[in-house]
Amino acid sequence: MRRADPATGAPAAVVVPATAQEVAAAVAAADEARAGWRRTPPGERAAALRRAAEAVRAAAEELGAALAASTGRLLGQSTESALVAADLLEEAATAGLGPAGRTLAGAASALDVVRREPHGVVAVITPWNDPYPAAAGLLAAALVPGNTVVHKPSERSAVPGWRLARLVATALPPGVLDVVNGDGETGAALAADPRVALVAHVGSTASGRAIAQAVGARGARLLRENGGKDPLLVDAGVDPAWAARQIATGAFTNTGQLCTSVERVYVHESVADDVLAALVEVAAGMRVGPPTEGETELGPLVDDAQLAVVDAHVRAALAAGARCLAGGAPLDRPGSYYPPTVLDGCTDDMDVMREETFGPVAAVTRVASFEEGLRRAGSGRYGLAATVLTPDLGHALRAADELEVGTVKINAVFGGAPGGSADPRRDSGAGAGYGPDLLAAMTQLKAVHLEALPTGGTSSVA
Repeated sequence: MRRADPATGAPAAVVVPATAQEVAAAVAAADEARAGWRRTPPGERAAALRRAAEAVRAAAEELGAALAASTGRLLGQSTESALVAADLLEEAATAGLGPAGRTLAGAASALDVVRREPHGVVAVITPWNDPYPAAAGLLAAALVPGNTVVHKPSERSAVPGWRLARLVATALPPGVLDVVNGDGETGAALAADPRVALVAHVGSTASGRAIAQAVGARGARLLRENGGKDPLLVDAGVDPAWAARQIATGAFTNTGQLCTSVERVYVHESVADDVLAALVEVAAGMRVGPPTEGETELGPLVDDAQLAVVDAHVRAALAAGARCLAGGAPLDRPGSYYPPTVLDGCTDDMDVMREETFGPVAAVTRVASFEEGLRRAGSGRYGLAATVLTPDLGHALRAADELEVGTVKINAVFGGAPGGSADPRRDSGAGAGYGPDLLAAMTQLKAVHLEALPTGGTSSVA
């Protein structure tokens, strides 16, 4: 598989998929190493993750350059994402030394405990759009309680994915972490291996469904965070310029290629004209260019295939009656460039409001009331995250309670304290995506009941 440089269109890396035999060998090595890694004292496992974090932090600039070259993400953001990965490794090393079970209130003459134990071999399959934090979070959560891991990064970010995993692996005993490159067939072979006890997947909904079928057929466990179509609701009474900046941040960061990008915008009609005017001004002022140039604010899409998806969604919306206020067509230049785009008059039946666009498109629908906006924001088959901008505390509390998504953000499109946990809903996945509950999901529970031998009993064997 040959990849093209998204900034220039020139041929770039060639990804050679692992064979079925190579996947099986990686799983066999992880299976062989798991007993020793499980018996390793927790403090030593945590220390290994800290060493891995130091290695990733030291290589952050190199990792950033690899990610920018592979996916077109801005160089500064790419380097920062590598530093976030190091933080996640270190955070898991600390959190993983927390409670490993609990004592039960049983009989006074017995000991009853519930202990947390590793699953065994864990397959970690991660996406291309934000690969460093996604991989580091899952790898650390799997490794610190004593699982061994085989990791498959996306073929769209194979080089950065391989480099990150190998840096982490250098801090670990042989076989505890291995990485295999490849496409969907490679991931399918990994997920189907009977020695893999748990599969953790971050990626598209289609891939998540295929993995769920393979894993479910053999009774293994699955954690998945999949696609999103995240809404942002602008209530009456907000400052239009501030709301426009929030929309732009959510829709245009990483060229709209984040799981939690804003893909649907519902604006109260009382502020819609002013918000849209300010949003168009922000879009018009954004500098589009190569990800390695310091002044660039919007880089290319990951490849021409993603460019085609974005273009098709926008063209279909315009044909169905939406109005283009900014952008609206691929840029006439080498590379996979699409400008920041603002659409007005979008309707619920348009793909740009229903399916994952994954591009720099703010698709806007005007609503007559907060209630209408909340109802529309809560609709659809995805349930990853949602944002509400409102000066009304009552509306904020209603949104937090009624929106059936994993994460609700009030008055800030991005952000949140470390240590939070969330379960994506519906087609966006199932199982903890991060935080302490992810650590818990990487373990399984065992109840132990212990009694002493009866007084006068014998323990000898005739």
